[in-house]
Amino acid sequence: MSDAGESNDLDGAANAATAAVELENVSKVFNPGRPNEVVALTDIDLRIGSGEFVTLIGPSGCGKSTLLRLIAALIDVSDGSVKVNGKPADRARLDRDYSMVFQRAGLFDWRNVSRNIELPLELMGWKAADRRQRSAEMLELVKLGEFARHHPAELSGGMQQRVAIARAMSFDPKLLLMDEPFGALDEMTREHMQNELLRIWTETQTTVIFVTHSISEAVFLSTRVVVMSPRPGRISAVIDTDLGERSEATRDNPAYFANVTAVRNALRGGHES
Repeated sequence: MSDAGESNDLDGAANAATAAVELENVSKVFNPGRPNEVVALTDIDLRIGSGEFVTLIGPSGCGKSTLLRLIAALIDVSDGSVKVNGKPADRARLDRDYSMVFQRAGLFDWRNVSRNIELPLELMGWKAADRRQRSAEMLELVKLGEFARHHPAELSGGMQQRVAIARAMSFDPKLLLMDEPFGALDEMTREHMQNELLRIWTETQTTVIFVTHSISEAVFLSTRVVVMSPRPGRISAVIDTDLGERSEATRDNPAYFANVTAVRNALRGGHES
C-alpha cells in the first residue's frame, strides 16, 4: 500500500466486516447481439462492508450509474451475481433493504416537505401518526425541522437535497445509493452538503455507495474510492483514504492531498489493480 492509501485488494477493509454488497464477475451488456450492442461493464468484483462509505469514480460513460442500478436491481446483470445483505439484489429490493438519492431531489411540488418525506412510509402502509412522527425525526436529522410545512419551491437546492436524503432515510434502509446527488449544486453549497452527509452517515452508520465525477468530493467523503476505467467499465484501482473523522480541517490535510493525487493518477491509468 502506498502512502496515499492505495490498496490492490478489492476487498480492502471490507474483509473484516459484514458484507453489505457483494459483486462477483459482474458484466452488463445492453442490446446484446444487435448492431447497437454496448458492453457497459465487465468483470466487476467488489465487496463492500456494512457501514462503509464507498465512492465510485471514473470518466463519463464508464458505467458508474449502471453499476449502482445493478446493485439496486433496477436493471439485470448480463453475467455474474449481485448480493445485498447476503440476498440476491432483486430480493433485497423487494425487502426494501436500500434507498436511492439522485442528482435531482425529485420532490413533489404539491406536497409540503413533511408529506414528501412521508411518501415511502405511506406506500409501505404506515399509520398516519407514525408517519408524522418519523418525518419529524428525519427533519431534525437533516436540520430542517422548521421547514416541515414549506413546499419544495420555497427551498434552496441544497435544502431540497436534504429533504430527499431525509425521505430516503425515512424507513431506515441498510444501504443508501447516491447517484451524483450534489452535482447540480454550487461549490459552497456542495461542500456544506458533503459535511451534512458525513454527519448523517456517522449518526446512522448506514452503508453508502456514492457516485461522483469530483475527485476531491470522492476523497473527502469516502472510506474507499473505487476507480473505474473507460468503457467497458472495470475496476482499475481501489484506494483506502484512511483520513479518520472528517472536518473542514481535513481539506487542508497533507494526507487528503496525497489521496487526491492517488485517485487522479489512477484515473489517468497510473495505477492498475
